[in-house]
Amino acid sequence: MPTNRESADYSGLQNEIPGLKIDPPLEVIENVYRDRDYWVEYFTDEFTSICPKTGLPDFASLSIQYIPGDYLVEEKALKMYLNGYRNLGIFQENATNKILDDFVAAVKPRYVNVNAEWNKRGGIGTKVEAEWGSPRD
Repeated sequence: MPTNRESADYSGLQNEIPGLKIDPPLEVIENVYRDRDYWVEYFTDEFTSICPKTGLPDFASLSIQYIPGDYLVEEKALKMYLNGYRNLGIFQENATNKILDDFVAAVKPRYVNVNAEWNKRGGIGTKVEAEWGSPRD
């Protein structure tokens, strides 16, 4: 169990993340099949961010599965948005949730699931899954 001093080292370190603007932002295109429920999945094994505590790179396999509403995410913009994390100091759990929040705000899907499987550090792997909405009404 961490001591108070160890816990305090992390206190407030990521408080700005929910309001942080990732550059470039996500862009959308019109979904011409908005009256139909269908799944879209984007995935990469090249997601990178920086551990804010050690300054070392973190690597993840990332997937975004969603049921679109009126919009689809523009794929090149998604790639550039994800590259915006490359030099950002952010905890793995916060990165996954920030991607979810930004995706919901920009794309306004009916449902979305963001799944990140982070490479092992010190022999421990991390998997973070965050979702919004309901997969089926």
